[in-house]
Amino acid sequence: MQPSSVHVFGVQTEILSPPTERPLGELFSELAAETATLVRKEAELAKIEMIEKATLAGKNAGVVAVGGVLGHAAALSIVAGFIALLSLVMAVWLSAFIVGIVVGGAGYLVAQKGIKTLKRMDPTPRETVQTIKENKLWAQQLVR
Repeated sequence: MQPSSVHVFGVQTEILSPPTERPLGELFSELAAETATLVRKEAELAKIEMIEKATLAGKNAGVVAVGGVLGHAAALSIVAGFIALLSLVMAVWLSAFIVGIVVGGAGYLVAQKGIKTLKRMDPTPRETVQTIKENKLWAQQLVR
């Protein structure tokens, strides 16, 4: 529809003229162009969504790393204290070995928990996949 402009009570208003008949080939060309644009926009949306998810995963991995460094520093201090305490009742090397086994086991459990959490993260751009499905149905209905 071609808009035309009129003034009503001093306000410019657009009036739409009745649609003109267009050749079927022109309509299909327009549909193809708009479908291509739609696909490009969906690809852009998927890219943006993936960047957001990757950024979030990177931030969470950074938080895990900082926590690990701080935990390591604390663990070293505590380990030294436990070794000193146990060395009062047994050989120093044996107390260091026992404390090392306990701390290593605790570290393994914490690392496994972090890995499990990262594996549960879904990197799929769900919103984009859904809109692509909707667009496909729309295009199929349009062609019928």
